[in-house]
Amino acid sequence: MDVEVVTLFPEMVEHAARFGVTGRAIERGIWRLRCWNPRDHASDAYRRVDDRPFGGGPGMVMLPEPLAACLAAMHDARRAERPDAPRAHVIHLSPRGAPLTQRRIAELAALPAIALMCGRYEGIDQRLLDAAVDEEVSVGDFVVSGGELPALSLVDAVVRLLPGVMTDDASALHDSFSDGLIEGPHYTRPEVFAGEPVPAVLLSGHHARIARWRREQALRATAQRRPELIEQARLDGRLSADDEAFLRGLS
Repeated sequence: MDVEVVTLFPEMVEHAARFGVTGRAIERGIWRLRCWNPRDHASDAYRRVDDRPFGGGPGMVMLPEPLAACLAAMHDARRAERPDAPRAHVIHLSPRGAPLTQRRIAELAALPAIALMCGRYEGIDQRLLDAAVDEEVSVGDFVVSGGELPALSLVDAVVRLLPGVMTDDASALHDSFSDGLIEGPHYTRPEVFAGEPVPAVLLSGHHARIARWRREQALRATAQRRPELIEQARLDGRLSADDEAFLRGLS
């Protein structure tokens, strides 16, 4: 998979992507990262990429021309490498975007190439977004200084779903949200910590009982912390009769 990132701080993205799961996957050639700096495509001697907003107001807005030229260079480079290379799906990281979900992450992981546009300042000229961006996504209802950290979060979530990235490919299938629920608690050694023992069922060796216990703990955690996910799982047909009986017992 190819990941192209348009950012004013390429070193920030490149450095962070070299750690952990994403870094090992780069070394193994499972995915490729390239960063593109809009300043390299600015037309003036000052490499300016922002200006004051029309209509007044605080802050600055990213200019459309350097971003358009940067994206064009990225698309051209991909075609030069391979004329039949699929166009990268362009995503703008923005608090105005659709909330990013595990389901959407799985869909993005199936694409051959994505391009992530990291805004700064007050935002990006809307005309550039209308002309060049395929999708806007948000990683939460909060604002950060730029799109780099959200982009890195998206990259990490996508890369860990690529075949061969995880030591055990089944691990991703048990992540929070993969089945519409959040995960329940996890335990490891020692068997007793601070006077609290590991739940006995986890030491029983009875795989069916352990699986049911974990399912019930996920249902409990989701009902307590994210009850709207229970309703969505119900609408999606993800809850069994046993699940529903357990949930009724919680109320």
